[in-house]
Amino acid sequence: MNTAGSSDAGDATQAATSTARHAVTVLVRYFASARAAAGVETETLRLPPSASVGEAVEHLRRLHPESLPRILDAASFLLDGIAVRELDRPVPDGAELDVLPPFAGG
Repeated sequence: MNTAGSSDAGDATQAATSTARHAVTVLVRYFASARAAAGVETETLRLPPSASVGEAVEHLRRLHPESLPRILDAASFLLDGIAVRELDRPVPDGAELDVLPPFAGG
């Protein structure tokens, strides 16, 4: 009976290791007021392999709940230098996600 418990624990450890191996790493770069709201210029996220840009943005909301959500509501995003039109776009491993708040100017 003890072996079954050990097997379950081993399975859980193996599943966690497998998930970590298959996680997507994303470098987030903040610009202008987004940088000020996040309090950092860049940070690295580890997301599930099927994560979308929208899921990455939701993760950022949870990381910085006090100041960043308002900026994210109005921000534009670039994924590897290409404008994101649909937030359901998948995020590849090693991607760069730029957070661009609205800019004033003329």
